[in-house]
Amino acid sequence: MSFKIQPVIADASFRSFYRLLLNKKKRIIVISRREKYKNLVAYCAVNNHLRKNKILSPKLFNHDLKNGIIVIEDFGKTSFYKILTNKKNKIKTYKKIVDLLIKIQKIKPKSKIKSIINKPHAIKNYSNDYLHKESDLFFDWYLPLFFKKQKVKEIKKNIKKNLIKLYKKLINSNKCFVHKDFHVQNLMKVGNRIGLIDTQDALIGNPAYDLASLIDDVRIKTTGKLKNQIYKYYIKKNSKINKDDFFLNFNILSVQRSLKIIGIFSRLYVRDKKDKYLKLIPHAWKLLESRMATEVFSELKKNLDKNIPKVVRKKIINK
Repeated sequence: MSFKIQPVIADASFRSFYRLLLNKKKRIIVISRREKYKNLVAYCAVNNHLRKNKILSPKLFNHDLKNGIIVIEDFGKTSFYKILTNKKNKIKTYKKIVDLLIKIQKIKPKSKIKSIINKPHAIKNYSNDYLHKESDLFFDWYLPLFFKKQKVKEIKKNIKKNLIKLYKKLINSNKCFVHKDFHVQNLMKVGNRIGLIDTQDALIGNPAYDLASLIDDVRIKTTGKLKNQIYKYYIKKNSKINKDDFFLNFNILSVQRSLKIIGIFSRLYVRDKKDKYLKLIPHAWKLLESRMATEVFSELKKNLDKNIPKVVRKKIINK
């Protein structure tokens, strides 16, 4: 028996990944010493649920939960981020990704799914409380990089009022499977198919959320024209949806996601000593600003402009 183990570039989680080459077969070893339930149990449960619904997601081969280890299918090294960054005509590829998203959204939502432990894994609803908890990361981790404690408290109090009103405007919030991080780095080219990874945070929520994750992906810069093409293709393929309601949902959730991402990248820097995500924050601000063009965001935009000037938004950290 011959084998080789190679480290794989880590993501933003508490997981480590290794490629196992065993007798010409490839596997991925995932090790998680922290947040074992989310990173191992939930991940395997959601992957299995997706596979049962004909969505390509990593198959589980073996696990040792006590030591925080699972062995899963290897989808290779080619993500759609790599493909799209080197491709001039991107819309054809994005259409295939949208087709996959629509297929995922047709999965009948289940609050409990089978897991690798004795009890089922609960897929929770993407409630307004959850949305606030996520956008609070912006106030709790990003703002302290630039402002003193009292100023942070004042900004948070004012902007939270705007967000409460906005999240209450969401329509048909909990109706389909939401991956929660549906962007091109989590989509792998597996032969002629698209493999979906990083599924552990899946919830039942608004169908606009994953589309916003794809179109307003902070990791890859796309033109406004391309963003509109992707959005229109999704709408065309979902002709029964209320276009006005969906557009409102899309913009609110894109704003929420950008606030969350700015907060997460700041937390990775402060708490986890991972600074490589800081360079993405100015672009996240641009995405956030671009989605606040309509009247419904006027108060939020006013408060953000008043308290966080654009000169601050362009900075990576307060130096």
